[in-house]
Amino acid sequence: MRLADKIAIVTGAGSGIGEAIAHKFAREGATVIVAGLPGALVQDVAAAITALGGDAISYVGDLAEEREAQACVAFAAHRFGRLDILVNNAGVFIANAETDQYRIEDFDRTLRDNVRTAFLMTHFALPFLRNIVFTGSEAGCNGSPMFTPYGGSKGFLHAFMKGVALEQAPYGVRANCVCPGPIDTAWTRGPDGPIPPEHQAAIDSMVPLGRRGTPEEIANVFAFLASDEASYITGALLLADGGVTPAKGDIGARVAEELRRPPPGVLTLRHSHDGLRDKEVFRAP
Repeated sequence: MRLADKIAIVTGAGSGIGEAIAHKFAREGATVIVAGLPGALVQDVAAAITALGGDAISYVGDLAEEREAQACVAFAAHRFGRLDILVNNAGVFIANAETDQYRIEDFDRTLRDNVRTAFLMTHFALPFLRNIVFTGSEAGCNGSPMFTPYGGSKGFLHAFMKGVALEQAPYGVRANCVCPGPIDTAWTRGPDGPIPPEHQAAIDSMVPLGRRGTPEEIANVFAFLASDEASYITGALLLADGGVTPAKGDIGARVAEELRRPPPGVLTLRHSHDGLRDKEVFRAP
């Protein structure tokens, strides 16, 4: 098991990619602090991991609040005596509008949850850490029309991660960032997300591999970067976007149907499409 005896905090771990990362890390031998907002299903995820024989405990709190972020790190350090891995996964994707119609409150929510949470958790965890993995996005590399603040927030994380990687290398700390493309979660599929259903139908054709990725496929990348197998990797943006970044045109539309099927997974995930639960979503008229 590549993460045996490691202690890891995974933020935004109640649904979607975060849930998958928590399950994958536990399967690889880590003890996982499943962290997230009240009502974000983190307790359910921790219980599910434990029921499957893994080692997990939940931490419920708003990690964009200074005292909560500090308390989460202190909880892990006090309970386990150390902290090996921080996964800065928490974030939101909650509005669809051209920039001049993008509501200020949605901009503020996006920066608060996507940027402030990652900064605070990194700030408080660094004295204990050896490894940080961020959830970025291909949107942070390419920009994202109609979702410009979201792409901007991820671009910040990319640059922030690189700075942390260089700054902390003398102390033996590695920092990297996984940059997913469209993943099969509530953010890209379902009637209540920020992407209108008629546009959701075209997503797979925009991806050269012809389909959305699965949360488990992304969790596998996180597990690699968090492990000693990635010991010579730091300051890296690892694109896991199905080829979206270099693509031109609707390459995915030409992929044969049998090649569009995702690989069979092994993780027992319940909340892949619960990432927008209790969140207000805005689509400009």
